[in-house]
Amino acid sequence: MINRIRDIRKEKGMTLADLAEACVPPTTAQTIGRLETGMRNLSIKWMDRIADALGVDAEMLVRSENTPHPQVIATLGTGGAEALSAPRDALLATDIGGEGTLVVLTVEAAAGQYLPGDQLWLRQIDPADAQQAINRDVLAPRSGGRFAFGRLIDRQRKMIGLLPPGAGQKQMVVDNPPWLAVAEMLVRTL
Repeated sequence: MINRIRDIRKEKGMTLADLAEACVPPTTAQTIGRLETGMRNLSIKWMDRIADALGVDAEMLVRSENTPHPQVIATLGTGGAEALSAPRDALLATDIGGEGTLVVLTVEAAAGQYLPGDQLWLRQIDPADAQQAINRDVLAPRSGGRFAFGRLIDRQRKMIGLLPPGAGQKQMVVDNPPWLAVAEMLVRTL
C-alpha cells in the first residue's frame, strides 16, 4: 500500500510541523515525515490521528499500489490550458474535507439544472444549522425511508421548506428532519 499523507497535506497547504501540531495528541514533524515516507509503519491508530488532523476519512490516506490514481496535469486560466511542471495526485470527491458525513444523490431523470447521470455530493449538517444552507440545494430525510430534495427556502422552528428543482413544482415542507445534507459538489460526465 502507498500512503497519500504527503499529497493530502500539501493540497491542504500544511507543513509537516502544522500536521504534527494538529494531531491529538500532538506529535513531531519528524514522526509525520517518517510515516509519509514509509520509514515508519502506518498503523490504524496513526491513520486515525492523521486523518482527523487533515479532516479526511482514514481510508483516504492509503491506496492500492495496483490502482492508478488520477493526476492533475494542467490548469485552465485566462490564457488557456497550461501544463503543470510536475503532475500530482488529484483529490477525489471523497477527499473533500469538512465536518459531517458525505452522501451522494444520483440523478436518473432531468430535474431543473440536474441531468441524468449526475452525481450530487452533499454534506450532512444538523437541522439546527439550517440557516447556513438557505438558498442552497439540500436533501432531507422523511418518514418511511423517503427523501425530499430541493432549494432550502425557509426554516421555522423544526420545519423546513424546500422548493424542488424544475418548473411548476410546489413547495415541500419537511417536519423535524433528523439531518440535512447540503450540496457541495456536482459530478457530471461529459
